[in-house]
Amino acid sequence: MTNPTSTTDPLGGHRAPAPARAGRREWTALGVLMLPLLLVSMDVSVLYFAIPAITADLEPSSTQQLWIFDIYAFVLAGLLMTMGSLGDRIGRRRLLLFGAAAFGAASLVAAYANSAETLIAARAVLGIGGATLMPSTMALIRTMFTDPGQRAKAIGLWSGVMTAGIALGSVMSGILVEYFWWGSVFLVNLPAMVLLLALGPFLLPESKNPEPGRFDLISVPLSMAGVLPVIYGLKEIPSQGWNIRYVTAVTVGLLFAALFVHRQRTAASPLISPALFRARGFTPALVLNLVSSFAMLGSAFFTTQYLQSVLGKSALEAALWALLPSVLIGFAAPVTTQLVQKGVNRAYVVTAGFVVAACGYGMLALAGTDSMWLVLAGAGVLASGIVTVISQMTDLAMGAAPVEKAGAASSLMETGAEFGGALGMAVLGSIGTAVYRHGIPSSAPSPAHETLGGALAVADGMPGRAAEHLLATAREAFTHGMQAAAVTGAVLLLASAALAGAGLRAVRVRDARE
Repeated sequence: MTNPTSTTDPLGGHRAPAPARAGRREWTALGVLMLPLLLVSMDVSVLYFAIPAITADLEPSSTQQLWIFDIYAFVLAGLLMTMGSLGDRIGRRRLLLFGAAAFGAASLVAAYANSAETLIAARAVLGIGGATLMPSTMALIRTMFTDPGQRAKAIGLWSGVMTAGIALGSVMSGILVEYFWWGSVFLVNLPAMVLLLALGPFLLPESKNPEPGRFDLISVPLSMAGVLPVIYGLKEIPSQGWNIRYVTAVTVGLLFAALFVHRQRTAASPLISPALFRARGFTPALVLNLVSSFAMLGSAFFTTQYLQSVLGKSALEAALWALLPSVLIGFAAPVTTQLVQKGVNRAYVVTAGFVVAACGYGMLALAGTDSMWLVLAGAGVLASGIVTVISQMTDLAMGAAPVEKAGAASSLMETGAEFGGALGMAVLGSIGTAVYRHGIPSSAPSPAHETLGGALAVADGMPGRAAEHLLATAREAFTHGMQAAAVTGAVLLLASAALAGAGLRAVRVRDARE
């Protein structure tokens, strides 16, 4: 990293030294960081096509199958704040390398698991490793790139890789399972983790809070008790309805979240410092990032089902088609960064991002039962607008946060994104499900009333004309549900655009220096 230089003002005084600019070493280190980040995000969706093969091989119960699929995301979400704060205390590079070793070892165990219990345990350890890797990568970017312009470019790349990884995970799993055995979806993690462990100690700087205080152990279970029940309940509500079990889970989680907040405000050395929320621009960035995740994951609930169940694509075909919107994502963050660096007010850029995303939802609202290209285009426009917002809000939050609290700041942003995604699926999914059920005749079999997948299953056992009628009705009802959810999403994003334009216009963040 080049040395900072100081400048002299016209009156002879000295201004603060300009931030040091990153060199080849830092950009090479960023490339090394992107590989594990890509794999951690891919692991959220990497089992989409591997589950049938795993089921045939390990014969898990229905409950075990759910845990195989969900345990990774639950552990990841529950430990983000803990690991972000821990990295600030013991060193972000040290925690990153520990997480990479755990992630690689767990991937090896998962690939050769001979029982459902072993695979569930390995996926849980993968979640622990992922929770160390995600905030550590962002905190290290904050440390390596102190120049605001360079940091914005690095964060734009980070945002694009995170978003693309989730889409790539399902496609990669489909290809690997097609030509190899299901364990290969985990073995692809090993080369990247070995590379990180080999090069990380030489390329990555160590950084931590010089005065971290004692680690607040009581906050750890409180944070998990606040996050996990809420995420669990919100994930189940779209498919299972407003069952008392899931509503109770959300309520209990919110009560523990309130206790967690109280603990952070009163503890001598809190896990998450309340001072972060007083940093100029941090709270608006956190909220708008949550809204962005709400919109992104809420739309994914419908578009994946639309491609498979409405258009009749196979799972792998649907995943491959779903890659097309990612092309627009690759352009969104770099273009956004260039606009801000050329002097365009961040408030206008973020407002435009929300408006573009709302237009994507508007395109989904116009889709019929045979509108694949319109749906793909709408998903791409929506995603490009959302990535624009996410990259800018992440940069705003990390610039506002003191360097010594970069891990905690990053973990808060990522935890908020987890909440936003789960909430988007719950709210928009529930709206779509309600419209779907209203569109199914009362005379239809019970499973057809619940989901489009239930209608497809019922239709398989019906005579030709009756099956065709049920399928046409169910697909029409699902599309109407998607349209209603899309209108709701568009209204929310337009309201967010207005709030962003008003709230961010005066925000000018002075980066906290080391």
